[in-house]
Amino acid sequence: MRKTRLAAAFAVTTLAVSGVAACDSADDEDHPAAAALAWGPCPAAAPGTARDPRLTCAKVKVPLDYGRPDGTAIEVVVSRLGATDPAKRHGVLLLNPGGPALPGLDTPGAMAPTLPKSVLDGYDLIGFDPRGVGTSTPQTCGLENPSVAALFPYPAADGSIDANVEAARATAGKCAAKAGENLRYFTTANTARDLDHVREALGEAKISYWGQSYGTYLGTVYGTLFPDHTDRMILEGNVDPAHVWAGEARSWGKGMAERFPDAAAVAVSLGLGKTPEDVTRTYLALADRLDRTPAPVPGTNQTLSGAMLRGLTYALLIHNNTLPVLAQVWKAAADLADGQLTEADGKVVQQVFADTPATPGVPADNQAAMFLALTCGDAEWSHDVGSYAGATAADRKTWPLTAGMPANIWPCAFWPRPVEKPVTVTDRGARNTLILQNRRDHATPWESGVGLRRALGNRAALAGVDNGGHYVYHEGSACADNATVTFLDSGRLPEKDLDCTDVTAH
Repeated sequence: MRKTRLAAAFAVTTLAVSGVAACDSADDEDHPAAAALAWGPCPAAAPGTARDPRLTCAKVKVPLDYGRPDGTAIEVVVSRLGATDPAKRHGVLLLNPGGPALPGLDTPGAMAPTLPKSVLDGYDLIGFDPRGVGTSTPQTCGLENPSVAALFPYPAADGSIDANVEAARATAGKCAAKAGENLRYFTTANTARDLDHVREALGEAKISYWGQSYGTYLGTVYGTLFPDHTDRMILEGNVDPAHVWAGEARSWGKGMAERFPDAAAVAVSLGLGKTPEDVTRTYLALADRLDRTPAPVPGTNQTLSGAMLRGLTYALLIHNNTLPVLAQVWKAAADLADGQLTEADGKVVQQVFADTPATPGVPADNQAAMFLALTCGDAEWSHDVGSYAGATAADRKTWPLTAGMPANIWPCAFWPRPVEKPVTVTDRGARNTLILQNRRDHATPWESGVGLRRALGNRAALAGVDNGGHYVYHEGSACADNATVTFLDSGRLPEKDLDCTDVTAH
């Protein structure tokens, strides 16, 4: 079974940026430090994927279990877009698009068009598929529904979580049976250790790093484990390391409440309600209706449920430029529920349910399997099954837009205990981190960015932006963009935290 567009929507990242920069990459002989790696063609991409033709790829061997460095080895595949001016080259900039569990080989080609010449001159842009993800020894749980969205545990229409409990238990069981004991070693801490192997293979004394979403946690862990090997670090759309991962999920209700009015205002401008409050009430009623009676989708064997509507809403809130599309989805969903689908609605629905081509050689459920490996394997969740019903009911009442899902039971409640405790992040170390955070980010809310800033202390500076969505750079704030480029070019952080209110339409 291939992923649908709904599954793909949950992977909305800067990988969606189109276009290729016009400059040529430097030849391998200009980079003697990287000579140890056998650079060559990259693994086959998914059909239809726009790949920068200048990318080259290589493989790095790393231990499955760092407690047994001479034991089983796995592969991490990395990509490179070389610095365009060897005379101005500062070093390497590793890029991670988040997820958890998004592949990253194409991230250099996707980000290059957004970066100024000074950054492209100064850095080799390095992408990578993290361990277990994409082409890097990909893992699978053999899940029938490969969508990450399907893992999100929305309660039944009446608030019952009985079905969620059984689904969580079954999913954990499938992962244990299919992937086995080895899946426990596919963690963020081990991924960070892999990055240090990549650094060594690149021949670099230090690496700079740009992580988005989940990638902020990976970068924070790397900087904690390998402070002497960390150069300049940018963290965008941030995870609070004190709340990994159950606590981070619990923040989504408040984050959604803060972000949703942006979309509701756009819906008003398109005539879908008189006020944002009116749109919100209509949306909640529609989601409840679809919870109780999912709407059949003409021409398919699928139905649109309340959970699916909420999943689409979550995904399309990621960027401001998808808010008009979200309003169209809401209209199409309402018409579908009424059995009055228009021709325009039909085109929207067709896009939602269209298949997304799979990457050759990568299991269909790879992202879902690794999403679980990381969120369940990084930190232990409560195994008290009975406690989730009360927590879900309370969350459902406080944050109706997320219907109790963030507090509900996940497969992590039935997961083996992690192989190690989460890495403790402290404020000890060099001042070398720029935190980029939107005030209305529903995926990693404002409080998460502030929590990371607090944990890092004087090691970091925060650029807080009065904007919605999950991404900050190249999203309309010259204040944040200038701080980012200045830091990459010179290593200079803002002397104090920035309050960026200069957002313009992008």
